[in-house]
Amino acid sequence: MLRLSHLTKQYGTGDKALNDVSLTLSDGETIALIGPSGAGKSTLIRCINRLIEPTTGEVWLDETEITGLGRRRLREARRAMAMIFQEYALIERLSVMENVLAGQLGYVSFLTSLTRHFPTATIQEAYQLLERVELAAHFNKRADELSGGQRQRVGIARAMLQHPALLLVDEPTASLDPRTSRQIMRLLTSICSEKGLSAIINIHDVALAKQFVPRIIGLRAGRIIFDGPPEALTDEQLTAIYGEEDWQASTFSQPTQVDAGTTEEPL
Repeated sequence: MLRLSHLTKQYGTGDKALNDVSLTLSDGETIALIGPSGAGKSTLIRCINRLIEPTTGEVWLDETEITGLGRRRLREARRAMAMIFQEYALIERLSVMENVLAGQLGYVSFLTSLTRHFPTATIQEAYQLLERVELAAHFNKRADELSGGQRQRVGIARAMLQHPALLLVDEPTASLDPRTSRQIMRLLTSICSEKGLSAIINIHDVALAKQFVPRIIGLRAGRIIFDGPPEALTDEQLTAIYGEEDWQASTFSQPTQVDAGTTEEPL
């Protein structure tokens, strides 16, 4: 279980990116964070694993208070919190397999990480994950040869090799076309369901959030102003989150396209 208690992030200017945020995420639960740019979505997930240090408040993962850990114990705790980044965070010159194996860097020795001589069982598991994300045929291809959708799939496989209890996902579809975006969201949520993973997905596309995620958190100016199921996200609630708009006439997703260089089909 993840528990955030009165989490605040205030910068030197006095601006608050997060303002007294409290929420609980049960084991195996997936939530989507929505809200306008600057609402605090990315700050929230980065405060959880302390890539950004919160100003006040507490983050608990099961019985461990993440906000109270020193450097060594924080490194150990981060093994349980895998991050999937908007810009993929792949090492371009390395192969797909080598990028996936980076998910084990928190567990292996410095020498192993330097030489990339991973145990056979770890390599086999990485290959199985590549099969799960439909990239096994590309295991030896350099990361910079991949399309955006393929890169995001590598990031998902790498995160799974970390054996996390919690998945933190920052804008997984921001750079993808609509069709590939749906495929990536379908893949993420199905893997979380299969593995019983808790997940927080920061996403701009409200239609995708409503289609794939059973609980949505709406942020505005660093505060939670909506927490509920997709069907409760009314036009009035969207106005409270984003501001005045004709939501019946608005379109959240563009017409379906195909991500160049892929032959992906719905999973």
